[in-house]
Amino acid sequence: MTSRLVMLSFAANDPSGLARFWAGVLGREVAADGVTLAPRDELEFAIRFTPTDEKKTEPNQMHFDLTSASLEDQQAKVAKALELGGQHIDIGQTGDEGHIVLADPEGNEFCVIEPGNNFLANTGVIGAFSSDGSQAVGYFWSKALDWPLVWDQDEETAIQSPDGGSKISWGGPPVREKTAKNRLCYELAADGDREAEIDRLVALGATRVDDVQLLDPDGNEFSVVAAD
Repeated sequence: MTSRLVMLSFAANDPSGLARFWAGVLGREVAADGVTLAPRDELEFAIRFTPTDEKKTEPNQMHFDLTSASLEDQQAKVAKALELGGQHIDIGQTGDEGHIVLADPEGNEFCVIEPGNNFLANTGVIGAFSSDGSQAVGYFWSKALDWPLVWDQDEETAIQSPDGGSKISWGGPPVREKTAKNRLCYELAADGDREAEIDRLVALGATRVDDVQLLDPDGNEFSVVAAD
């Protein structure tokens, strides 16, 4: 038994506004509920913007790396993000990098990667969910989702579904100390007995918090729901 990654929960002060921003950047439609971006194909998963009064006070544990088909496409994605309310931010880049660092209207970081990036070849619009995390957490998620490791070097790891799509990567040490609940959290659907699946995840290194919420080995929140 394994879990399927079906949803990314994205905490927002203005869920409907942030949903519209990301719909425009990613080329997705906003669902009837006004806060969910439905997947366009079986390699994508939904993104649901959930309300929070907490303001963003530190860099996110995870950010999107968006792919580009050409330099013109990269420039168009950046221009679209800025038009919708995004902004350039400085995270210490030198200016010589090929990628462009931006933030959405609520300050959530993301990168628009230059064309020809080999690591993001044959992925989706979201080429990778780049995460701050340990080697152990990469191993955990590989087993949890039954996704193979596609990178494992110098304590940096990455996994990808056997069918393709976005990668999930972890940068290895030093791992920044977690001081607040993550704004971006995975939601898994258990195929079969949900309690048995939660027990399996705990055996792999997760910690159960309540009926649906767990923590991975690095303390990042995620949830497990029934497949239906």
